[in-house]
Amino acid sequence: MEWFSAENVVAVLTAVLGVLASVGVLWYERRVPRRKRIGYRVQMDTAIGSDVRPGRANVRLGLFNETPDMSDATLVLLRIENDGSQSIADNDYTAHGIHGLTVEFTDRVIRGVAVTQPPDADHLMEHFEPSYGFEHTGGTLNVPRVPLNPGHHYKLLVLLTGGSVDCPVTVSGGIRDGVVVPNRSATPDTKPPVFSNPARLITVMLTICVVTLASIIVVRDDSRPPMGCAKGSLTVTGSTAFAPVARELATKYEKDCPGSDIEVDADGSAAGIRELAETAAAHKGGSPAVVTLSDGPKRAGFDALRENRVAVSAFALVVHDDVKLDGLSTADIRAIYRGDITNWSELDGPDLPVRLVSRNAGSGTRDTFQRRILQGFEPGASSTDCRQKDDAKARVLRCELDTTEQVLNTVKKLPGALGYSELRGGTQVKGLHRLELDGRAPSIDDIAESGYPYREIEYAYTYGRPPASSLVSSFLNYLIRGSGQDVIRTHGHLPCATPEGLKICAEE
Repeated sequence: MEWFSAENVVAVLTAVLGVLASVGVLWYERRVPRRKRIGYRVQMDTAIGSDVRPGRANVRLGLFNETPDMSDATLVLLRIENDGSQSIADNDYTAHGIHGLTVEFTDRVIRGVAVTQPPDADHLMEHFEPSYGFEHTGGTLNVPRVPLNPGHHYKLLVLLTGGSVDCPVTVSGGIRDGVVVPNRSATPDTKPPVFSNPARLITVMLTICVVTLASIIVVRDDSRPPMGCAKGSLTVTGSTAFAPVARELATKYEKDCPGSDIEVDADGSAAGIRELAETAAAHKGGSPAVVTLSDGPKRAGFDALRENRVAVSAFALVVHDDVKLDGLSTADIRAIYRGDITNWSELDGPDLPVRLVSRNAGSGTRDTFQRRILQGFEPGASSTDCRQKDDAKARVLRCELDTTEQVLNTVKKLPGALGYSELRGGTQVKGLHRLELDGRAPSIDDIAESGYPYREIEYAYTYGRPPASSLVSSFLNYLIRGSGQDVIRTHGHLPCATPEGLKICAEE
């Protein structure tokens, strides 16, 4: 049998070994509980007063020669760290009161405390305030409930009097599911164990798996393209709103499948549908290498085109930032487009004329807006520059542009301008913001539950059924079921092939 090759046998055995190693990890994690742990140690305890230190005849440290009550002063540097494997939160401390730990300096009196700046943890400094329980009385220091990630620490520099450097320093307190214990730093000659015995065994097993699989990859023949790839040329036309998805997928496909050449030529949904039909008519037999993306279903008269539902796309109304409104009702929008509302002040906005910036007649985004929001009505264009009416008798000032990018750039420049775009486009341009519709935020995450109205299914059309081995079929599969799902989500759409998108795509 072709499958029963040495390479495949080694791969299967390696996979089994990897599974056993993973099971071993899980077993070890369950049998050996991971405890929370705070460790502490005194890194420095030195006399800094003017008294002669025991055992050091004729040696004087005169930092406080002029301050008699500090003649027996000592300086302690105390390090407190999370040396366990789990993070410690402020509510993990079990001490009574608002503080977390208690430090006792036996036979000594605290004269002052300083906290050293924790490395890569500036946010911890805000906890060292009296309001968090940071205070001292006599030889007792209360330390706040400081949250610590594994490996993080802070240091307390404490000035004391009344005792010698031999006096004990102890830290006490409780940690839920953990302990507070003294620890010690490793000496230069000490080599702490990196792994426990079980960890060493698991590491060796996983290393064997990785090395074996890497060897298989190196020695095998990679000259063949991945399964499902096809060679040739393909043109993707249609929706400008969905064009960023198509371009990224085309680049990925060409990289994964050498020998393929995919060109994205987006000029609007309606124009793409017509181009596909015209190309098919001129193509003698078979299905041309063209895929057309459309915001919404094709219109009547193109019965030979075969549809594939790709994703749920959400769109948004966008307005210039001078219009300080967060949302509109669909009734308000219809009134604006009828010309019943011509100034934003009529909607409790600024005293600015309403300027409508729309797409041209071939746009799927515009077609969706007309059907879903305006219920079929949209006035004709009355301006070529989007600033002044060409027809003084027109009830609304409305212009038409070729692409979504042009709409967004125009809205951000014109005070009082109102336009629309695909969902993600309205978040990437400064100077404008998106509007809620009937109190529903434009979002793809909960679109099935929210009922957000400005949405549509994204379709991919081909002429008839292309051959299964063709680049058209391969790219469609890549778009709808393969890596395309991740790319679609990244660009703010909901793939129809996902459980969340399946219901919407099937119903609409």
